[in-house]
Amino acid sequence: MKPNKLITIIRDPREVRRFLVWFYLIGVTGMLIPVTSAFFMRLTPLALLMNFGLLLIHHENKFSTKTILIFSLILLSGFFIEILGVQTGIIFGEYMYGKGLGWKLWDTPLIIGLNWLLLVYTTTTITQKIKTHNIIRIALGAGMMLIYDVVMEQVAPRMDMWTWKDGIIPIENYIAWFVIASLFHTLIQFTGIKIRNKLSETVLIAQFVFFVILFILL
Repeated sequence: MKPNKLITIIRDPREVRRFLVWFYLIGVTGMLIPVTSAFFMRLTPLALLMNFGLLLIHHENKFSTKTILIFSLILLSGFFIEILGVQTGIIFGEYMYGKGLGWKLWDTPLIIGLNWLLLVYTTTTITQKIKTHNIIRIALGAGMMLIYDVVMEQVAPRMDMWTWKDGIIPIENYIAWFVIASLFHTLIQFTGIKIRNKLSETVLIAQFVFFVILFILL
C-alpha cells in the first residue's frame, strides 16, 4: 500500500472505525484461543499506544500549551498515583502488577499513566457533548470510568495485568477510582479545555465491549 493511501485511510474516521472493530474482534478471539492467548496478552501495551495515536491524529481542537500541560499532568499524576498505590497499598488496596502491561518502573507499568489519560480524554469527549452543568459532566465522566473499571477488574488478573491480595478487589479501589477520575475531569472542565474527537466513542466502547466479552468467556 502506498504511503499516501495509508495516510488517507488513517485520517478517515469511518475507515479507522472499521479497522478498530476488526482489531478488537481479532484481539478477543486471540485471547480466547489457548494457543495464542499469551501472545495476544503481550500486545496490550502496543494496542493502548495505537489507540492513543489514532486519537491524537483525529483530535479536532488545537493543541495549545495549556492543553499539552494538562494532558501531561494527568498522564504523570496517574503514573505516580499508581506507584504510590503499589508501594503502599493505601490508595486502591494491596495489589501487584504482572507482565501484561509491559515495562515497569518501581513495579508500575510505564504505560499506566497513558491509560488514565486515554480514559479521561474519551469520556470527556462524550460528556462535553451534553448541555448541562460542569459538575454533572464531571460526575458522568467519573461514573463512566468507574463502570469501565468494574468490568476491567474482573478480567485484569486473567490477562496478567494486575492481581489483588487474596484475589479480593477492595471497595476502596472503586472509591479511589471515582475520586481520582473526578479530580481529573474537574481539571479538564475548569481549565476550559475542549475536546472533540470522532473516534473517542469508538475507542471507549470497543475497549469496554472487549473486556465484557472476555469477562463472560475467558
